[in-house]
Amino acid sequence: MFIEISAHDGQFAPGRIAEALRTTKDEVARTVGLGRDAIMRADRVASPKTQKRLREMVEIVNRLEPRFGSPLIAYAWYRSEPLPGFGGMTAMQLVREGHADEVMDYIDAVDSGIHA
Repeated sequence: MFIEISAHDGQFAPGRIAEALRTTKDEVARTVGLGRDAIMRADRVASPKTQKRLREMVEIVNRLEPRFGSPLIAYAWYRSEPLPGFGGMTAMQLVREGHADEVMDYIDAVDSGIHA
């Protein structure tokens, strides 16, 4: 499961997330709306804001992984698929603007057979 490999010492680790998704730590930071410092400095990685944003992305990718069969495809969906009802914004754009809960609600609705 993706969530298990993305943590280290009880925190979400940008390096492990990047490795699992075959991308860079800088790209991980951009996809959750954080600056480079937030994922490079240990004190900033541990901050509540950084951990919250990383957790939100990992949660979304984790929810999508069973549907797509891989965390890489789930991550591609997260970054590129416009969501109906959100003005053409992607899950990534919504997370960056602080609307991760709405993305998770959308995923739950689709998984329940309710088309948003």
